[in-house]
Amino acid sequence: MDPQPQPVSYLCGDCGAETTLKTGDVIQCSHCFYRILYKKRTRRVVQYEAR
Repeated sequence: MDPQPQPVSYLCGDCGAETTLKTGDVIQCSHCFYRILYKKRTRRVVQYEAR
């Protein structure tokens, strides 16, 4: 029993509107229908170990 994936927020590359997408949604802005979206940056600290 897998948990449902959370929707992810993206920013439109053309109009700058925030668009929320779920798994299986078409990748395009819901306002201007532009197809280039950028994932928002996370606020949590991400640190990787160098080897």
